[in-house]
Amino acid sequence: MDRLRNVFHLGIKEWRSLWRDKIMLGLILFSFSISVYVSGSSIPETLHMAPIAIVDEDRSPLSTRMVAAFYPPYFISPAMVEQRQIDPLMDAGDYTFVLDFPPGFQRDLLAGREPTIQLNVDATRLMQAFLGASYIQAILTMEARAFSQGGQSVELPVALQVRNRFNPSLTQSWFGTVVKVIDNITMLSIILTGAALIREREHGTIEHLLVMPLTPLEIMLAKVWSMGLVVLLVSSASLVLLVQGLMRVPIEGSVPLFLVGAALHLFATTSMGIFMATIARSMPQLGMLIILVLMPLQMLSGGSTPFENMPELVQAVMQAAPTTHFISLAQAILFRGAGLDIVWPRFLALAAIGGLFFALALRRFRKSIAGMA
Repeated sequence: MDRLRNVFHLGIKEWRSLWRDKIMLGLILFSFSISVYVSGSSIPETLHMAPIAIVDEDRSPLSTRMVAAFYPPYFISPAMVEQRQIDPLMDAGDYTFVLDFPPGFQRDLLAGREPTIQLNVDATRLMQAFLGASYIQAILTMEARAFSQGGQSVELPVALQVRNRFNPSLTQSWFGTVVKVIDNITMLSIILTGAALIREREHGTIEHLLVMPLTPLEIMLAKVWSMGLVVLLVSSASLVLLVQGLMRVPIEGSVPLFLVGAALHLFATTSMGIFMATIARSMPQLGMLIILVLMPLQMLSGGSTPFENMPELVQAVMQAAPTTHFISLAQAILFRGAGLDIVWPRFLALAAIGGLFFALALRRFRKSIAGMA
């Protein structure tokens, strides 16, 4: 009972130290508010309201039809300009794309010739330029084919019915916001526990703890539960108030079930933070070490790219990372509405990995404390 009381009061001490650290508090609030909102509202991978102008020198039914094919949300309503305005408008950056239909465009197409449409692209807007050129080519090809066939569609022997499950409108912001919350849970848990131990060492308070009747296990447990609970509370508030409330991203599954999985994940990542803090000797060293560890964890765990697309060796190695199992269960619960009967293997894997990391961190922590004595 005395040990539990010691762990509880040490955790309260960690909260007080965190409350006085305004920079760390700002990082927590930023990570689960502005960072999540920006990840969902700015979607560079999707063409959205791209500015386009059109020079129609043909003024035929075909060119008119093609002009009408450019509409929101991919493009703004096209502006009709003259050919002499192309260079000034592109130089001023008013339009990313300027299409020029040459005279006799429809006549040449119907005669079986291959007329050329000039597309001017502002390549300084790299992502829009890359995606927009492909969109424009597909739109023009589709309209030209439909016009040349006289509006008659060619019947295919097989009819394909596409049904997008879990995200019918293919809204990418639904994915970006939730994945950002998942990534920030990992990042903040490692940073907070690692910084808490480094802060004790830099301020000299770790020596005060050593002369008290406290064991390394109690000190480590206090940091794990206190920092883990902070991340869990802030992430749940972000998920409910910001993601579901403000951004109206639908959550298909059980949020409490997700939080149970997050708690198991935090058990592993907070232990990783303490382990790295025993290796680093200062806060800058800890920051560099976290970058080296965090980047591979986030990039190779299935959050950025599908896990199945990675080499088999990488997949095998990343099975030992808690982020692999956490991202899998989080996406299954939040996106697909999976229950415990589906994700329980991931829960067991997180518990096992967390126990292993905790044991390794405790062993390293005891050695570092013994070296201070």
